[in-house]
Amino acid sequence: VQLQASGGGLVQAGGSLRLSCAASGRDFGWYAMGWFRQAPGKEREFVATISWNGGSAYYPDSVKGRFTISRDNAQNTVYLQMNSLKPEDTAVYYCAADRDLIGDRDVGGYDWWGQGTQVTVSS
Repeated sequence: VQLQASGGGLVQAGGSLRLSCAASGRDFGWYAMGWFRQAPGKEREFVATISWNGGSAYYPDSVKGRFTISRDNAQNTVYLQMNSLKPEDTAVYYCAADRDLIGDRDVGGYDWWGQGTQVTVSS
């Protein structure tokens, strides 16, 4: 599976961005998907995960109510809608695929990773 993330950029605090992650391969619809982020000098952290059919999604408290993960299996794409952005959301955002039906919240639970897209939120 190859993953290509896009949609990052520079936005002011309180603004919104939508990230996209396009996946290759015909088995996309059987994989859970996740988004993670990594700020300079910090470990990669969990942002969101969605099950294979979009039936369930999970978020950490830091983004809950502001971020929404969704997927379009017909387009082999997963999205991350980010609203009410804060400067502390600044990071490189990565999408990842998990061959399980339900996604993991740990970095180690994912089998394939995209290249990352930079999100910068100015105060």
